[in-house]
Amino acid sequence: MLTIDPEKVCHIVVKARAFDAKEEVGDPSPGSNPSDDRMAERQKLLEFIRSLDTDEQIELVALCWLGRATYSLDEWNEALSEAEAAHNERTAEYLLQLPLLAGYLEEGLAAFGESCGKFAGRNL
Repeated sequence: MLTIDPEKVCHIVVKARAFDAKEEVGDPSPGSNPSDDRMAERQKLLEFIRSLDTDEQIELVALCWLGRATYSLDEWNEALSEAEAAHNERTAEYLLQLPLLAGYLEEGLAAFGESCGKFAGRNL
């Protein structure tokens, strides 16, 4: 059973996609330093993930693993156990180094019948 609020997961999905987009195309805003802007976005995302409680961070990792098909929904408890064993102070960094973080999280949510679509338009 998924206990993390899907809206929190979707917040990470939206921010990760925005960060990825800036990384791929750069930020054409005049007078800004795209590298600094990307680092600021990354830092905000790191802080958000770090602000989650330990159980939520563990579920995020397990959701990523579910989304990339390392585990199936039937193996959810095993994924949680493995994520708990792997949890440390660098969990946020681990998640942000995943190149398909947003997609993995969305796929993981979909396995539970959840979607970020219902949060579209909200200020995540």
